[in-house]
Amino acid sequence: MELIRGTHAVRPYAGGCVVTIGAYDGLHLGHQALIGRTAAQAARLALPAVLLTFEPMPREYFAPADPPARLTTLRERWRILAPSRLNYTWLLRFGEGLRNLSAEDFAEFLARDVRARQVVVGHDFCFGKGGAASASMLAATGERLGFAVEVLPAVMQGLERISSSGVRAALARADFAAAQRLLGRPYSMRGRVIPGTRLGRQLGFPTANLPLERRRAPLAGIFAVRVHGAGAGAGAGASGLAGVASLGTRPTIGGTEALLEAHVFDFSADLYGREIEVEFAAKIRDEECFATLEALTAQMHRDAEAARRILQ
Repeated sequence: MELIRGTHAVRPYAGGCVVTIGAYDGLHLGHQALIGRTAAQAARLALPAVLLTFEPMPREYFAPADPPARLTTLRERWRILAPSRLNYTWLLRFGEGLRNLSAEDFAEFLARDVRARQVVVGHDFCFGKGGAASASMLAATGERLGFAVEVLPAVMQGLERISSSGVRAALARADFAAAQRLLGRPYSMRGRVIPGTRLGRQLGFPTANLPLERRRAPLAGIFAVRVHGAGAGAGAGASGLAGVASLGTRPTIGGTEALLEAHVFDFSADLYGREIEVEFAAKIRDEECFATLEALTAQMHRDAEAARRILQ
């Protein structure tokens, strides 16, 4: 899969494509159905399969002071999409230009620049200035401009429609089993380990620190986790290494920026610069502000014991 950037990018293909469009935050089972259908139609027509997506997400752009919780960063989406049958991910920077683009102009962009021969979207797809145009309107416009539109119905799990908002709600209440049913995989965060203050090491709990790279995280607190990508060690393998993690601002030491800090049990290797994935298994408690570092350290020992019990 290759990455294409920008509205004026040069297409690395010439004969048209099958494209699906959306924010694709979380890449849940509904998204996977759209991507699977796009790839299948592309194979049938012997055309490349393209995912057209946006950064930042439109809802983040429209509500910068109160954005929705971000389920996946661009890096995480790229990693999740890698095994798919997509040929290209086309990334558009969402800003005033796209915000004010009329429905007609966006459809013409799909026909002229993307060279869409077929567009696959969900039932709730909307586009154009103010999101005023629907999937049915795109189908009518596409017929005139030379591309077909296929609209997929909602993907259901029982009586629940699978959606990014449903995943956010499950994570907010720390229902990781429900989130996994909607995603088709355990919920995790991925990133490259950065240096920290080394306070955890001083307190006996060295941590791998991951910047969130998202405006708002969908969860916060102390968690039992499994860490993937840390390398060989006790318990390594497909299930990952057991650990305990904090996701929050670290109020005890006056922190203000959210950070994911993962302590891997019985592990001492240097992880700086390595890309790891932290899979959330269970929530232990909310983040707290302790009066002293001694009180914090005592609670960290209790949290570690709880995580070991959960993960054994």
